[in-house]
Amino acid sequence: MDENKTEGTNGYEPNFIFWDEEDKTAGASASWSGGQARATHKHQPDPSDKDPRKSSKSHERRRREPGKPITLTRKSLALLIVACMLISCVFGMGGSLIAGGILNGSDDDADVVASGSMEAEGFSLENATGSNLTVKEITDRVENSVVEIRTEQAASDVWLQDYVTQGAGSGVIISKDGYIMTNNHVIENASKVTVTTADGKEYDATLVGADSTNDVAVIKIKANNLIPVTFGNSDQLEAGDLAVAVGNPLGELGGTVTAGIISATDRELSINGTTMHLLQTDSSINPGNSGGGLFNSDAQLIGLVVAKSSGSDVEGLGFAIPINTAADVAAQLKDKGYVSGQPYSGMTYTEGSSGFDSFFGSSGGTVYIYSVDSTEAKMAGFKAGDVVYAIDGREITSIDDVSSIITSHKVGDKLTYTIVRDGQTMELKLKLQEKTKEVQQSQQ
Repeated sequence: MDENKTEGTNGYEPNFIFWDEEDKTAGASASWSGGQARATHKHQPDPSDKDPRKSSKSHERRRREPGKPITLTRKSLALLIVACMLISCVFGMGGSLIAGGILNGSDDDADVVASGSMEAEGFSLENATGSNLTVKEITDRVENSVVEIRTEQAASDVWLQDYVTQGAGSGVIISKDGYIMTNNHVIENASKVTVTTADGKEYDATLVGADSTNDVAVIKIKANNLIPVTFGNSDQLEAGDLAVAVGNPLGELGGTVTAGIISATDRELSINGTTMHLLQTDSSINPGNSGGGLFNSDAQLIGLVVAKSSGSDVEGLGFAIPINTAADVAAQLKDKGYVSGQPYSGMTYTEGSSGFDSFFGSSGGTVYIYSVDSTEAKMAGFKAGDVVYAIDGREITSIDDVSSIITSHKVGDKLTYTIVRDGQTMELKLKLQEKTKEVQQSQQ
């Protein structure tokens, strides 16, 4: 800021400097008094002056003579006052403009500040996260493509009394003629599946295919002219992108919309013994959201909601299957009823807590081979009752450990099993096979 400017509430005023000090050059002094200048000079006698005393008195009389008075008429005084007022107005307006520019910056800067203000028109979460559509616009486009799912499952208690358990989840419509994608765990072992669309209509659903490895299932209802979702490309996602979740939390609040961001794009997690690569979001996810949709800023489906982390100290940790994976699995289930390319050991397993440890006569571990089903596993030397102590050097403490290791490999990979049989430890090599359609359907 200019040193000669003093900020005020309405602008600035120039600093006026009043002088009152002697100028000691050439033996002269000067001062300002009441806006009228007066000067004094120390007179030296002139040698050519014949009468110095007379000359001195003459100078003294001249020095003491008063100056001519300045007289102003009323008209002149009025004009002078008006001129002063005009000058004051000009200085005041100019000061305000200059101070406004200094304090607030240029017009462009003012616009930038306004656009980031909570009170500025158009400010919203979507703008802050680079959204092409507002959350309301996204909701309007996708709400009719998300459905509620209710399930019933027959069960028996320890007294062999039958009863029915109920479950709930969500799903997304993937075709006009009634195909719906959801999670396998939503409909697993269900004896009845009911779908409710956004318009409140209910339909009985049939199972088309399910894949426990990727936790994806496809069901079908008898309906036409439904509104399917539009698939996005989950490979193009970045942390910080807008994420809008639509589903049926708690199994009672269908059509619930929550918004947040993509927190991470490739989280490797083990869920129920299966290693999965998932999207992480801070959008609110609750039980019942499973199988629902996670949408991007263009209202495109980018993920199938699968799980949330829970606990007293956990907040804002939800996960979804990337749509590039889920859509491929759903397409295979719809077209041929199973998913190709999945690794398979050719055996089934059980844990010691199930009571089979005493049956097999061993207590050397917690995981046992329950059955050897494939020719390859039999030829490798495995037998029912073998204790699985380790796989590729990793100690096995649960069936989830076995599943996690197998699903992290590909068909054709070789694994080294460390087993205990009759108190003896041995190592057996196993080449992973592809899980056939029959095996996958038997596991549904």
